[in-house]
Amino acid sequence: MNIEVGSNLYRNTDGTIEIEGVPQIQVVRHPSTGALLVNFALFDSVGRMLAKMVDNTLMFNDRRAYEVSKTAESVAVKEITSNKVLLKMEVTSPGVVSFSQGEFHTMKGHMLEVSAKEWKLDKQVKSGQIIDANGGAVMIS
Repeated sequence: MNIEVGSNLYRNTDGTIEIEGVPQIQVVRHPSTGALLVNFALFDSVGRMLAKMVDNTLMFNDRRAYEVSKTAESVAVKEITSNKVLLKMEVTSPGVVSFSQGEFHTMKGHMLEVSAKEWKLDKQVKSGQIIDANGGAVMIS
């Protein structure tokens, strides 16, 4: 599976996105329906888990502060009070999933920001690159 994170294309991934060495997002296609399924862990600035999504369903939702919008081709997680998009992923073509928008803390408490043009993790910025994951995870650090 190929995954776009911002404007960066990660080829030949296993569907895992590791952020600062921690698998924080897992993307798969349902074997029979082809629907996009996302697993995601959301943390606060001190690394405490706020929400956990398994196959597009919030299994843990601290203070019921988050909601999921989903179709067969897209998944978005929003903060209810601010309506801020924390994670947006969608199928853009066969074999390509785009992580085009997001803003959330890593397990280590750093802020990851993803826009259509780049991803930023603290002071590190990456845009417009093509990286071969060789069957492994997307690495953001």
